[in-house]
Amino acid sequence: MAVASEAACRRAASCFFEVGRQEIGSSTPRASSRRISGSEGLVMRMHQYGKLRGHDGCVNTVSFNPAGNLLVSGSDDMDIILWDWLAKTQRLIYPSGHQENVFHARVMPFTDDSAIVTVAADGQVRVGQLNEGGEVTTKQIGVHDDRAHKLAIEPGSPYIFYSCGEDGLVQHFDLRNDSPMKIFSCYSFSNSRRRVRLNTIAIDPWNPNYLSIGGSDEYVRVYDLRRIQLGASNDMNQPVDTFCPKHLMGGKVHITGIAYSYAREILVSYNDEHIYLFQNNMGLGPNPESAQAEFLDRLEQPQAYTGHRNFRTVKGVSFFGPNGEYVLSGSDCGNVFVWRKKGGELLRMMHGDKSVVNCIEPHPHFPFLATSGIDKTVKIWTPSANKVMSLPKNAKQIIASNKRAREIDASRPELTLSSDLIMHVLRLQRRQSELYREHEPATADLASDDDESFFAGFDDANRNGLANDATRGTQILMIRAGKIKRLGLKSVTTYLDSVVNQECYWVFSSHV
Repeated sequence: MAVASEAACRRAASCFFEVGRQEIGSSTPRASSRRISGSEGLVMRMHQYGKLRGHDGCVNTVSFNPAGNLLVSGSDDMDIILWDWLAKTQRLIYPSGHQENVFHARVMPFTDDSAIVTVAADGQVRVGQLNEGGEVTTKQIGVHDDRAHKLAIEPGSPYIFYSCGEDGLVQHFDLRNDSPMKIFSCYSFSNSRRRVRLNTIAIDPWNPNYLSIGGSDEYVRVYDLRRIQLGASNDMNQPVDTFCPKHLMGGKVHITGIAYSYAREILVSYNDEHIYLFQNNMGLGPNPESAQAEFLDRLEQPQAYTGHRNFRTVKGVSFFGPNGEYVLSGSDCGNVFVWRKKGGELLRMMHGDKSVVNCIEPHPHFPFLATSGIDKTVKIWTPSANKVMSLPKNAKQIIASNKRAREIDASRPELTLSSDLIMHVLRLQRRQSELYREHEPATADLASDDDESFFAGFDDANRNGLANDATRGTQILMIRAGKIKRLGLKSVTTYLDSVVNQECYWVFSSHV
């Protein structure tokens, strides 16, 4: 495949950055840049520019700084790396201070790239302060009672951001203050005592007063932050609107990713379902379970984006293009999917991981992408191909395989697996594979830093993770030699303690 030279790509990117630097502080790039970046011809020429190597575990988060010249990543290795992605080199690497896998990292705007906020599986919310001389100090500034997945930065603010976690809590942080504000907890509409485990949070870029969250049920909830005050009544902590495709209401799906467009559309990715685009007038109201049948029948249904599979991990979703002309998602098949927003036509499938692509981060100004997943590397994509790229020859087979796997799992609801526990297994596969390689002669195949092998072992952190799942009302399934054994909380800790360093086991979870 013919591609542009690296030097040519670097020259083009340098020109883009000059425009980008001029635009910092404005809401959108200049009209000429918008026309160039939104060209479908560039999307059809997207090609892998390079890999960033440095992490020693799954890369769970990638994010550009506001200028777009740097990229921050976080991993299961609990390190944070700040990259000069154009040169494919590390600018800085430091231990995050987290005790478990880093799930999200963001550079705070208007801080000269000196403040990086992070959340992780240990529930901590931390800030890393980059000091002169290259030293980094980190400190915990908040905590969730369970895994914390995502951050949302108030647009244009160097101080204010929000976090969400599996404890159902949304917290407000101001780096000028000593402690966060716990603004509300999310509960199920059908059971006011059951918390919704939150996976994702997003702020409307045009009106930062509106914040959306999604998690372990089918509803996107939109909150007006002006109505939420510390110590306010429960009514003040209710959403102002909710969104869900009609056919998913009452289902067992959950949400893994939310994104806003500048047109205030809401893009939502559902676990083992499709991606949906909601317009403002598609809301169900503050309590969707009170919506009348006649109202639901008249309600316009959202545009769907299909073909990928979102089952094995907690995947994000994103718009792409200066006006959000395209929709992006990773997939369990290891591909990056690109759809035209209007109409939902699939335009591209780009191989991005040997296992699963989780994270897709568009450049803030121009048509570049960063992606990551189960592999240890970050992939950078630029419109550097010398010819228009089409869908791969086996695209129909990949899409059919994704659909078939979804249908098989839907027909076996008793074995529907938690994406978090599947991530446990995928990480354990890597660890066991690495232990195996340490005791075997190196070969070309085994030496690959992206190689995966299908083994699983357990350490203390993973046993504790399984025990935590059991306490949250999750049943644990242990698969050994083709037989399934259900484990309760007591037997999880006892049984796993007894099998460490012995035979290989697959352990999953299923919500009861």
